[in-house]
Formats: sequence, structure tokens, C-alpha cells
Amino acid sequence: MRTTVMRRLLAPLGLAAAAVLVVTGCTAQGDEASSGKDSVSYALPAGTGPNWILPISSPDTMATHNSAIKATMWPRLFEYNGTSGTMEWDQKASAAKAYEFSDDHLSVTITLADLDWSDGEPVSSRDVEFWYNLVRFNAEKTGGYSAGLIPDNITNFEIVDEKTFTLTFSQVYNEEFLLANQLSLVYPMPQHAWDKTSADGEIGDFDRDEASAVQVFDYLFSEAKDMKTYATNELWQTVSGPYVVKSWSDSGQVELTANTKYTGEDTPSIPNVTFLPFTSADAEMNVVRSGEVDYGYITSAQLTSESQFTDLGYRVEPWAGWSITYMPYNFANPEMGPIFDQLYIRQALQHAVDQETISDVIWHGAATPDYGPVPQTQDSAYLSSEQKDNPYPFDLDAAAKLLADHGWTAGSGGTLECTNPGTGADQCGEGIEAGKKLEIVVTTQNGSQETDNMMSEIQSSLGKIGVAMTIDSKPLDSVLTEAQSCKTEGSTTCSWQLVFFGTAGSWYFPAYPTGERVFAKDTKWNAGQYDNPEAEELITQMTASTDSEIAQKYSALLAQDLPVMWMPNPVYQVSVIKDGLDVGHQDPGASFFPQRWSWSE
Repeated sequence: MRTTVMRRLLAPLGLAAAAVLVVTGCTAQGDEASSGKDSVSYALPAGTGPNWILPISSPDTMATHNSAIKATMWPRLFEYNGTSGTMEWDQKASAAKAYEFSDDHLSVTITLADLDWSDGEPVSSRDVEFWYNLVRFNAEKTGGYSAGLIPDNITNFEIVDEKTFTLTFSQVYNEEFLLANQLSLVYPMPQHAWDKTSADGEIGDFDRDEASAVQVFDYLFSEAKDMKTYATNELWQTVSGPYVVKSWSDSGQVELTANTKYTGEDTPSIPNVTFLPFTSADAEMNVVRSGEVDYGYITSAQLTSESQFTDLGYRVEPWAGWSITYMPYNFANPEMGPIFDQLYIRQALQHAVDQETISDVIWHGAATPDYGPVPQTQDSAYLSSEQKDNPYPFDLDAAAKLLADHGWTAGSGGTLECTNPGTGADQCGEGIEAGKKLEIVVTTQNGSQETDNMMSEIQSSLGKIGVAMTIDSKPLDSVLTEAQSCKTEGSTTCSWQLVFFGTAGSWYFPAYPTGERVFAKDTKWNAGQYDNPEAEELITQMTASTDSEIAQKYSALLAQDLPVMWMPNPVYQVSVIKDGLDVGHQDPGASFFPQRWSWSE
């Protein structure tokens, strides 16, 4: 939801009046963080701060910075990233050290690395089973859940010994998909410390029974909602990774310190890391200009005057992502759903998005056009020629003709109205009544001038073809919550029309860029409830086959069928990094690994 890999999802902002307070606070922390070689300060995306610590996320807490910070304390079973320059297994950052698939490819036996919990207990197979049990009994409450996939597709969990276990699956899967997309979602969690139903409850095997597993899950979720206790709650002090929380404020300022009991190979070079939140990109850049943040970012507009930052002792490194950017349509909206259901309308709207100009002029080259569901910042075997060639290039005349040919004419105020209702080839379409106006509301994250300018540009283009677009700007967390409102159990609201949470990219993929978590029918992050059986079948085939033609068919179909409005894909950020600070290759999956950062002498 930085959306999104989710592994990642997104970035936003707050009130200008609060900026002075944040800048003041960040200046003090920045001085402290940069005062010696044993510390480093890192600027978080504007308008958002880390707000979740439990390794199991809810759908609205899947922002990448949450995931990346958690992974420093509770390493994933399989960590995949692009820190080597290629998206691949990072064994050093993983809780698993080896795996072996069975001859029939229906099961995999996994051996854990020699990690210990900070209280001295070994990380064990039981800790992986603990995660599995909590998720399988509470799947609908978890972020990233896709019906039929993990944990549903695990038919048997067998503990072989303390460090070895075997997972049996419901069918044969593409091994790359299993490791990079499925088992990378798993975190060993300290069963011996967390398997209880209340703060003063006894530890037991509650996760193995559905009713009590729900109680454990609800207890851990309730504790994770209280950010102010993250540094003091004993739950979060039991870690197996290179860092542990030193402090965590309600505003999202986080201090990590090295876990002195860490037994893995990914030992921190810098023991103290401070993550600094900001209400706006301008507030963050003021601190960069004062030299009081070590690893920050600038807006893409600043690329035209890069020397002002290099003269301050920074180097500028755009951080490209393995990502796509889009605005979901809410097909479930009771009023606008019938309109969005019409492919010709989605085609017309897409023709009105001038991706090339927006990327070059508004984003100053720090974004690239995005025409479909597969990352296209680099060539890959997954990309189709249809996606690369852009099925719907910017063409206002083509957009206007599509609408006119289907019974829409301009009303007195210039906004198009349906004057030929019905389901014929030259009519408005099923569920669209006579007199219905073509008016849309876009709920967008705030905090980025580039995003604001982009929305204004699209609003202007749509206005030229008779589509009235209202822009409703909100903080990122609010946008993510709204996007999930139609998918939240018990929710009675589903009123949004289009949502945008892609200032830093809407969805960051694991190494294998399948769409089961974004465009499959029963997944949490199919926010607009797109439903296409042909797409569903291709997504399913991609998880089981290594045939790249299937991925290309999927790429072509969704580029043409427009489950969302495709938008320019920005870099994760334009990083500015203090001279002397080595951060390695910036991960295109949008994770970061502060344990590997180092200061030169």
C-alpha cells in the first residue's frame, strides 16, 4: 500500500503548520545522529512514518518502510532483493540457510540459519509454525492475503527437527514463485514469548487451535497498535535480527540500536540508526540543506539544480524501483461502478493521460511511462510487446470519439451526459441511466508537488474531453484505509471512485512479478475488485509454470483491459547521500538494509 510489496506500497504528508515542529525535532536528532561514525540518520518519505511493528501486517500497514524496518528485527524466511544489482535470494539476510524440493516438487524441506532470539532461545521450526498457524487461522485479517495461496496452499507442516521442517503444497508450483513470492512472506516469530492470549497470560500452544489462535492473533494486533510502547513492550524486545527498537514516537520517528545478542552473519557496521519523519518534502529538504540528515532525498524538481546538494557534500542517486504505478477504479462503487465497467470509458480515460510529458516535465525524468502490470523500467522476459508499445497513447481526439460513439454528449456546463442509454454498441452501457454525468472523484495522497501537478494536468486533459474530475487530497494512511474500505470485513462504506497512492510507486514486486496479490479476484490489494476470469487464469498459470509466454500474455491482457488507470512510475526517491556513507546498491524492491551501511574512515 509505497504500497504497496509489497513488498512495498507508498508515500504522503501533513499540515504545513506542523512542519516547523518536525523540522526542529529533526534538527536535534540529526545533529545527534550525524555526530559520530557509530550513527546514521535516514529521512522517511514525507507525510508518513512507520506505524506497525508486528511481522504480520494488516492491509493498511503494508508500506515498505514498515516492512523494511521489521525485517531488521525479524528476518524473513527468504529475503529476496536487488542489493546485488539483480533481484535474487539474499541468504545473508534470510532466516533460512538451505532448501531442497522433493522429486515430485510438491514439498520443500527448509533448514534454518543458526539464529538465536535475543533472550538466548534458538530460532526454531516451531517459530515458523507459529507464524503459519496464526496466519492460516486469521487469513482474512492479514495484509497481502490471496485466497488459495499462502497459507491456504500449504497442506502439511511437518517439523523434522529444531532447525528443519517440511512444507507440502496443494499442487506443483513454479519454484521461483514459491521462494520469491510466497515463502518471502513468512517470518519466524518467537513462539516461546508471544504464544499467549493476554499480557499476563501464560505461554502455551494456543496457535495450534483455531479458537485460541484467533485470541493470540487479536492480542498481538492490539499490542501492535500502541506505537508509544514499542521500545518498552517486552514482546518487541525479543528479536532475532541485527537491530532492536531503542525508541519509537507516535509521529513515526524511530531509533534502532544494534542487537548485541545477534548471532547471524548480517552484523551491523553502524550500531545506531535514526529514521526521521517529515510533514512535507520541503521540510525534509530544509534539513538536507542544513546538512543534518545523512541519507535523505530531494524532489525530482531539484534535479535541475543538483549542484546545490553536491556542493553540500551529498551525492545524488535516483532510486529506481521494480514497481508499477496506477490508480484503481472502484468497480464496486454503487454509482460509478457501472461506468467503470465499460471498457470504452476506461480506454477514453487512459487516452487522456499524457504519460511521456508528465514523466519528462512534471517528474523531470525521475519517472517513466507505465502501460501495464509488469515493471518496465528494465527489459525482462515478462514484458509483452503490447505493454511496451502502449495500447492507449495520449490522444484526446481518440478519447472524445470513444465517448461520443457510445452516447455521451456535452451538457450545458460542458460535462458529458449519457443521452443514449442502453446496452447497444453505440449506447452508454449496462446500468448507466439517461442524464448520468461523467464526473469522477480522485482521492489522492498529498505531500508531493509532483503528484499535485500530475493530478492537475490529468484534470485539465479530462476537462477537454468533457470529463469533470474532482481532486480530493488526503494523507497517505487515509488514502490506504479508504482504498481498503470495500475489502474490509463488516465495512458499510465503499464510496471512493479512484484512489492514488503512487508518489513513490503503487506496488513494488517481489523478484517474480506476478499479479496474484494485486489483480486476482480475492486478494486484499485488488482494491477496486477487478474481476476478469481470463486474467485470473493467467495469474494462476504463472504461479505454476516457468513459461515466459504466459507472463507476456498476462502483461498484454491487463495493458489492454485496463483494470486500473496506468500512471507514470516514479523512482522510489531521488536519494541524497552524505559523502563517506556507503549504502551499497539501492534495492529496486524498495527495502533497505541499514546493517550494511558503513562510514569510510
